[in-house]
Amino acid sequence: MKFSKVLLIPGIFVLAALLALVAAVSSVGVIERVSKSTVEEALMLEGQDWAKVHTDGLQLILTGTAPTETDRFAALSVAGGEVDSSRVIDQMDVPTAEGIEPPRFSVEILRNDGGISMIGLIPASTDREALFSRVQKITPDQEVADLLETADYDVPDGWPAALDFALTALEDLPRSKISMDTGRVTIEAIADSAAQKDGWERDLARSAPGGLRVALNISAPRPVITPFTARFVIDDEGARFDACTAGTEPGRVKIVAAGIAAGVKGRPNCTIGLGVPSPDWPDAVARGVQAVRELGEGTITFSDADVTLVAAASVEQQNFDRVVGELEADLPEVFSLHSTKTEGEAAEGTPEFMATLSPEGLVQIRGRLTDEQNRSITESVARARFGIGNVYMAARLDNSLPAGWSVRVLAAIEALSHLDNGVAVVQPDLVELRGRTGDEGASAEISRVLSEQLGDAQDFRVNVAYDEALDPKASLPSPEECVAMINETIAEEKITFAPGSVEIEARAGNTIDAIADILKDCADVPMEIGGHTDSQGSEDLNKALSQQRANSVLNALLARRILTSNMIAHGYGEEQPIASNETEAGREANRRIEFRLITERELKGEPLIEGEPSGLDLSELRPRPRPDDLMEASAEAEPEADADEGSGDEAGDDTGSGDEGSGDDAASDESAGETEAADETASDATAETEEAPAEDTEDTATAEADADATAAGDETEDTTADQTAADETPGEGVDETNETGTVGEELPPAVVVDPELEGVRAPPRPDREG
Repeated sequence: MKFSKVLLIPGIFVLAALLALVAAVSSVGVIERVSKSTVEEALMLEGQDWAKVHTDGLQLILTGTAPTETDRFAALSVAGGEVDSSRVIDQMDVPTAEGIEPPRFSVEILRNDGGISMIGLIPASTDREALFSRVQKITPDQEVADLLETADYDVPDGWPAALDFALTALEDLPRSKISMDTGRVTIEAIADSAAQKDGWERDLARSAPGGLRVALNISAPRPVITPFTARFVIDDEGARFDACTAGTEPGRVKIVAAGIAAGVKGRPNCTIGLGVPSPDWPDAVARGVQAVRELGEGTITFSDADVTLVAAASVEQQNFDRVVGELEADLPEVFSLHSTKTEGEAAEGTPEFMATLSPEGLVQIRGRLTDEQNRSITESVARARFGIGNVYMAARLDNSLPAGWSVRVLAAIEALSHLDNGVAVVQPDLVELRGRTGDEGASAEISRVLSEQLGDAQDFRVNVAYDEALDPKASLPSPEECVAMINETIAEEKITFAPGSVEIEARAGNTIDAIADILKDCADVPMEIGGHTDSQGSEDLNKALSQQRANSVLNALLARRILTSNMIAHGYGEEQPIASNETEAGREANRRIEFRLITERELKGEPLIEGEPSGLDLSELRPRPRPDDLMEASAEAEPEADADEGSGDEAGDDTGSGDEGSGDDAASDESAGETEAADETASDATAETEEAPAEDTEDTATAEADADATAAGDETEDTTADQTAADETPGEGVDETNETGTVGEELPPAVVVDPELEGVRAPPRPDREG
């Protein structure tokens, strides 16, 4: 009993301690929950619900990422207002403040007859006085409004080159608006003629620096046509327009539709110009074409408001009278109609004058002229048109010729000057031109000349055939032919380099000269100069070596005064072998320079997937005439190429015969030399390789040529360009020194685009096997 009392007292104290501990823990839990819920509710009401609340006993911990430093302090204040601020622990984060982005530097320049104005933002380090002085020299007698602002930030890459190009363009364009920033220049201008527009676009595309995107929007006024002429003919050769002009696009569509309904084949060319004599011109011409169709055979000529209808002798008189009467009633009031029928074949002894132009440019004049003065004038005009020593006068005098004979003769001489070869025949009731020309618009121009000089109600016939072989533009080689001829030249004698070097050997000078001669006729064809190596050495060093060799070829062409703005150099290294690298002959074949056509899709930045149809309408393609000697050489080479395809290593030996050596020793020496030189220049070559252009128009997949034909040195790419307006032109891939002092960095080519194509970028080159 006594022992129980001894244990009871300590037990009571222990129980009390346990109860106190339980009460304390329960109180802390209640305080934590109440504090947390109270603070969370307050933060939510104040819009600071991004903060997270945690409790640790009486401590209240705030965590989370505050949008700003102000929000962090606001959260602390809200929590300190609900509980004792000493209990609040701040563990919140604030995002690191981002640096202020530099502004977008840009300049807009406007030039017109009133002077030049400049507005925009330029770097503070720009020499503003030199800039103003250069602009002032463009128009020294006019005011230059300088509204430029400056900002003290680093000059962005490409800004000096873009500004220099914009000012160069400003010098050549008297009525223009030029907007530029670091990587893009947009040019809007007005030209005086279509020829001037084409010249400006060509010059600007060639002078654009590498890596710069240029958007050209140059407009030219429509030509002034006088007299405004249309001539439609139906004869034994079918229906055709000898001349066709319209004032608007809807008018042209209406006239062309009438011609097609009358039997014209294809889509006739109808020029849109200024000088239309009446808004009813399309209706009048279309009605005249319908009248000739109803007659079945004849011609109708519109010269301004004068209309001449000539029906063939075979047309029935009743039908002729009906058609003429209906046409007179349907023509608008401003038009005056003269109608007649031919009298059939010329009677024996009918006076005639004939001038014959040979393909060599020699002119023989025969027939009748009125008097000595008229013969002297005719001979002088002919010599002025065709050359003093190219005219042979053999005409006799006849004073009984009808009035106006000399006018008809001189008109025929002038019309004949528009042909490459042909004959002009003058009779009392007819002037006829027959021949061939390389100008698609010659027939319309001849009709215009005869209509203007012969006067109203005069019959003439124009039977002129367009010969593409005589067209100086069409006779130029096509882009595909340009690349094929260059690669054929390289196949005959390779472009060789000293072993392990990027210097072109002297014996390859003839090959470079031959390529330069071909490129004179291919100035606007976009091409890629591809450098290739064998697999000896590391992949990176081989790619750098091939890039430098391709650059050497580009520079060699530039040294021969060949415009290289349409070419880029690209090193493929060992990526595209055409033979096995296991043999000396194969490695010799793989060390090569090849030219490749850059397609229109690549210029536009569209991906070209291997095997994908191009979508080009093949009916629009026509072969271009090629030199006879080249055609003969190609014909002779075909049997040899067929024989070489099955010869295995012999083809590789033949291909390599023009390179660094003719035997295994020479090939081995070069392979060893390439490896040694690559090791010595590892750092420089690797740096150049890594600095690949960010925007390179050749970075699209291309179709690959047949391996056997390539081993014979005849690899070409026949990817056809889809030609539309636009036009993007590669820049010069010549090594340049950038602002940081890195030597040998190659800029991507300049890309000329239509303003609607802005923002299009070429995708990266996909990995390819082999």
